[in-house]
Amino acid sequence: MTATPIPRTLAMTAYADLETSVIDELPPGRTPIQTVAIPDTKRDDVIERVKNACLHEGKQAYWVCTLIDESEVLEAQAAADTAEDLQRKLPDLKIGLVHGRMKPAEKQDVMQRFKNNELHLLVATTVIEVGVDVPNSSLMIIENPERLGLAQLHQLRGRVGRGSVASHCVLLYHSPLSKTAQKRLGVLRESNDGFVIAQKDLEIRGPGELLGTKQTGLADFKIAT
Repeated sequence: MTATPIPRTLAMTAYADLETSVIDELPPGRTPIQTVAIPDTKRDDVIERVKNACLHEGKQAYWVCTLIDESEVLEAQAAADTAEDLQRKLPDLKIGLVHGRMKPAEKQDVMQRFKNNELHLLVATTVIEVGVDVPNSSLMIIENPERLGLAQLHQLRGRVGRGSVASHCVLLYHSPLSKTAQKRLGVLRESNDGFVIAQKDLEIRGPGELLGTKQTGLADFKIAT
């Protein structure tokens, strides 16, 4: 089980006779992440917040780009365009870029520079959702969070708050939000608990197929009378 299992995996703990162990505590020294949802009409205000955090507070930040289309080419271009725009608006910041089209060695080099505090801001695609631990990073901006599921959003948010300082996550959404997206973002704002978030994700998306490969949707149970 992961920190935030997808709906099908969580449902399998109830129906698939799996043995589970529960660890429901944060590692020592961690503080809850404060999460806010802000419309992208206030993007310039969010950029100013990044500037203050990096230049005046000495912290580091992530800016995560998302796309509806799962093409790595388009996602990489969106991240590159965002990095270029942010560098133009934040000339005093050292900004790095990571995306799925980069060679592993290139990604590793940028991530190491960020970890060494040689970069203020890291613009990235969702490739950073796992395996990144930079305690000095205390601010994450997720652009268009309405495009992602709860489990993935929670995994991304977990890249900050890995030290003892207060950390923040900004969900920079595009209006209008669907009712489902409103529910998802509401859950993220209200809870840092992976168990609660996984349960809500199951309620919103459905368990999928326990005996198949479908990961979401209503279960296709056959009922005999």
